[in-house]
Amino acid sequence: MSEDAQPKPAASLQQFAVLYGGLLVVAGVLGFKLIKLGPIFDIGPLAVPGGVFGFLLAIVITNATAELHGRAVAQRMVFMGFVPLLVSIGLMQLVLALPPAQGWGGQAVAEEVFGSSMRLILAGIVAYGISQTLDVTIFTWMRGQPGGHMLWLRATVAALVAQTVDTLIFVTIAFLGKFPLLPVIGGQLTAKAIIWVLAVPLLYVAVGAGRKLDGR
Repeated sequence: MSEDAQPKPAASLQQFAVLYGGLLVVAGVLGFKLIKLGPIFDIGPLAVPGGVFGFLLAIVITNATAELHGRAVAQRMVFMGFVPLLVSIGLMQLVLALPPAQGWGGQAVAEEVFGSSMRLILAGIVAYGISQTLDVTIFTWMRGQPGGHMLWLRATVAALVAQTVDTLIFVTIAFLGKFPLLPVIGGQLTAKAIIWVLAVPLLYVAVGAGRKLDGR
């Protein structure tokens, strides 16, 4: 078979892969800011890192990929997600370490905003790999179970379980010995659950767009 005759990846998979990698990088960058959710949802002084929006949208993409192309493809996307994550972290640390140009006075601000400690970076990487793999596994396993035809149910159960594990891993590695863990974990889980409910309609949009791109 000639090179031109090789089967090409589905159009939706190409688009999802690009978007997924971008979301992971952006989520890592946006994690520097804590967002207060209390005034928005009237649920008290809850706060989450800004990166949670990107990571939850990344779950939407992996779920849509699993729905259209199967577990193996979605899991491969999760593994490949380590590449943009690690490259972006490495480049960020390199840029911060290089001497600033003469006359540029933003080094202290850049280090404060983007100079995450290695402990936080390690916590994020470990939590990402485990929670995203768990999400894909639960989401695809539930397809053959009672109620598995309901996309929103599979996605919600998988996301809530995976994000509970994600929060427990991240908070424990990042903050053990620094802050009381239970209030941080409780606030994170509540906020993530609320944000995910708002993200569920986007999953239907992603699946519908993927089917249209693939001509299904």
